[in-house]
Amino acid sequence: MLPIAASVHLQKTPVAAGRPRQFLPETVLQTALELFWRKGFEATSLDDLLGAMRLSRSSFYGCFGSKQGVFTAAVHAYADECFTTFSAAAEAAPDPLAAVRAVLAAVADVDGGTRGCFFVNSVTELAPHDVELTAYSQGHIARVAALVTDLLVRAGFAPQLAQDRAGAALALAMGAITLRKAGIPAARIKMLLDQAQMLLALP
Repeated sequence: MLPIAASVHLQKTPVAAGRPRQFLPETVLQTALELFWRKGFEATSLDDLLGAMRLSRSSFYGCFGSKQGVFTAAVHAYADECFTTFSAAAEAAPDPLAAVRAVLAAVADVDGGTRGCFFVNSVTELAPHDVELTAYSQGHIARVAALVTDLLVRAGFAPQLAQDRAGAALALAMGAITLRKAGIPAARIKMLLDQAQMLLALP
């Protein structure tokens, strides 16, 4: 589970003087994220959210605006935390190719269990009929691909080849998420990811 950063942008509704907000938006957003992750967007009712977050309707609407609003905030916050994790994994690696391997391992998270990835689950459920989520998901995937592409260029790949290899390697890593959600053993998924190593060899 990734904790929600304090930088999450929430709906700005003034709080009446003398009545300070009695909850931390980041904390209740994390609660909502976990609920959406467990049940999915459609199966999570407003009453489910209010009960889990322990908010009144007025506090909920004042902070998040709607069920869609809190869901969008959760997806964005989760994606941002993931990207921070991927970037940190790259920075900790000793060389660019090792950094690529570290990023791919962080994306796949083969030991993450069968609940999958909140971001991937959400996109799979809603992207076919949610234009804004589709656009956001494409942007998030593009920034991860750009990170891997830059690392491959630094490792000596030509820019276009680096872009192509980054896309293919990320497709394998994200496919691994679907496999572990389906209950495929981690050892078998790791064997699949080993194929990505062939994409990291200079021609």
